[in-house]
Amino acid sequence: MFDIIIAQLSTFGGPVLIALFVVSIVATTITVFKVLQFARLGVGRHGPAQAAMLRWNNGDTVTAMNIVAHDHAQLSQVLNAAMTSLAYYPGDAALARQAATQMAIQSLTTIGKNLRAIEAVVQASPMLGLLGTVIGMIEAFGKVSAGGGAADPSALAGGIWIALTTTAMGLAVAIPFYFVSVWLESRVEAERSAMDAAIADVTFGMAHSPAGN
Repeated sequence: MFDIIIAQLSTFGGPVLIALFVVSIVATTITVFKVLQFARLGVGRHGPAQAAMLRWNNGDTVTAMNIVAHDHAQLSQVLNAAMTSLAYYPGDAALARQAATQMAIQSLTTIGKNLRAIEAVVQASPMLGLLGTVIGMIEAFGKVSAGGGAADPSALAGGIWIALTTTAMGLAVAIPFYFVSVWLESRVEAERSAMDAAIADVTFGMAHSPAGN
């Protein structure tokens, strides 16, 4: 397969294949970066936050605040903002909700950054493959036209070869990164839902105000 691709680099479809290779490298780099970033920021790691909420709802607000204060997971940081606000301004659920919402927006902006670049690769790759298809057909029929209209099987085969190669490469890049994009977006959406639920719980649910401790 690699021999086929290398052989096509010297044809009219070569620039298209190079472009597909470049965008695939970009998408791979972003994917690796996002996976490492999600792990570093604790995306999807909700255990400490859930434990803190359990303590908070049971009235042990001091322990709950200690848990989220020492956990770097994004959900814990959102809860920390809400709980800290309630600690300084007991009973002011609106202020706590505002502080937690601002933290949630910052967190979601950070973890959602660069995901559109992967989506762009998914959308652009098939189009680049289609461009290669058009270039290959233009080359094929250009040779036929130069030959006075006589159908030269070798000329046609070369053009179709370029067309099929670039089309296949475009799909080969787009399909796996489509699933990568869906997976990353689903993790961000799951984090958003968890934050919304946590903010509602700590400010409206059966949460106990620190003023009572």
